[in-house]
Amino acid sequence: MAWHGEPLVGFDLETTGTEPLEARIVTAAIVGVRAGETVRRGWLADPGIRIPAQASAIHGISSERATAEGRPAREVADEIAETLTGYWAQGVPVVAYNAAFDLTLLTAELQRHGLPSLSDRLAGRPIGPVIDPYTIDRAVDRYRKGKRTLEAVCVEYGVILDAAHDASADALAAVRVACAIAERHAPVAALTPAELHERQIDWYAEWAADFQRFLRKKGSPEAVVDASWPLRELVPTTG
Repeated sequence: MAWHGEPLVGFDLETTGTEPLEARIVTAAIVGVRAGETVRRGWLADPGIRIPAQASAIHGISSERATAEGRPAREVADEIAETLTGYWAQGVPVVAYNAAFDLTLLTAELQRHGLPSLSDRLAGRPIGPVIDPYTIDRAVDRYRKGKRTLEAVCVEYGVILDAAHDASADALAAVRVACAIAERHAPVAALTPAELHERQIDWYAEWAADFQRFLRKKGSPEAVVDASWPLRELVPTTG
């Protein structure tokens, strides 16, 4: 059976900002999908910093609510990491839309709180397999016009997104989009999850190089686009 007919798990974070090395977790969801059935787990964190108004406007969580109802960020990050690595240890792929953002942010949170990294929890082996519909879609339909947001790509592939920027809804939609891409593009479906993971590393690097050339041509000669996937490299903390 092709990978999109096997168990998958969706992962999504809603955060305080758009820079993964600085932003903090506000809400998170991990949604297991097997034979059409879903098992959802969600978290609300107190990020330890104020949530900017523009971020609250997107995901609907205010600083006041996060402080009053959210659990300590350290506990939330630890539980998310344990849940994800538990799935990987069983060989279940983790699906995340724009995985380099969510997984890098989670990794930064683990480092910030002095917790074991994702790789440490896997006895030192690299994380994965990861399936990122954002990266795959850009590679298999490179010249399609329009936005590549989750909402836009859901429309393209006929996936219903119940509530954009709700972590649980986004995580489930990411899984459904990944499956829809595999249904439309047979070469993607033919790969094993491990092969697809490796292919995405190359696809992301190719996209990053193209985007960097574009930015430099458009007047930003010093522009650098990180080509790492599914994790950006973090600078080790000291002291």
